[in-house]
Amino acid sequence: MTADQKFIGIIPSRYASARFPGKPLADILGRPMFWHVYHQALKCSLFDRVLLATDDLRILEAAKGLLIPAVMTSREHNSGTDRVLEAAQTLGASDQSVIVNIQGDEPALDPEMLDQLLSPFVSGTDVGISTLARPVGFDEAQNINLVKVVFSGTGKALYFSRSVIPHPGENASLFAHVGLYAFRMKLLKSFSKMGQGRLERIERLEQLRLLEADIPIQVMVTERVSHGVDTPEDIKKVTKIIQEKHNESSFSP
Repeated sequence: MTADQKFIGIIPSRYASARFPGKPLADILGRPMFWHVYHQALKCSLFDRVLLATDDLRILEAAKGLLIPAVMTSREHNSGTDRVLEAAQTLGASDQSVIVNIQGDEPALDPEMLDQLLSPFVSGTDVGISTLARPVGFDEAQNINLVKVVFSGTGKALYFSRSVIPHPGENASLFAHVGLYAFRMKLLKSFSKMGQGRLERIERLEQLRLLEADIPIQVMVTERVSHGVDTPEDIKKVTKIIQEKHNESSFSP
């Protein structure tokens, strides 16, 4: 770990959503969803900074009211990754800084997953990008919305797909991709300048752009499970998880 290597967690918080408009402001136990994501991220002691990157004044003002650092970003971004890059540039992050894209719809985020994600950078290895994967069974792997990943013996990603990979033969181990990413700042900037790749267009998975450009992605295996919020109906589910996991049944905002 070098002196100019800072760990910065950025939570993209976009207001517009086809299935759940205003999702970052959804109430969970008396606080907006982004508040829970932010405070779970803070439990990762490696971070030098954690902040929100939003495109909406309602979210920005709500964050300020809760003393959560936030920056405004363009509404024109096509992905959370682009929003994260703009926020990192606003902060003046150095090329050696490690920028973590923390999904803004994970209010029950397990901080240990962030420790696992950042572990390759802490160990001093020459890693530019890391992500997570978790073991899954064959039945769960059938879901095309669940992205699968295969990786080498040293943890380098070989391919990501919506299909079941590898072929589920005898003793096959299947892994689902967990969409948390840590980027070295210089690679995050390079990624934003790349055009879509052929495989990315086929699979609709932007991380394939990196593999097609021969940029390695380090995959760390976790046993932890993420619990994202995609629709209003998911709020009840994550509320129950937060209450049970963090003993917040008597939570007071």
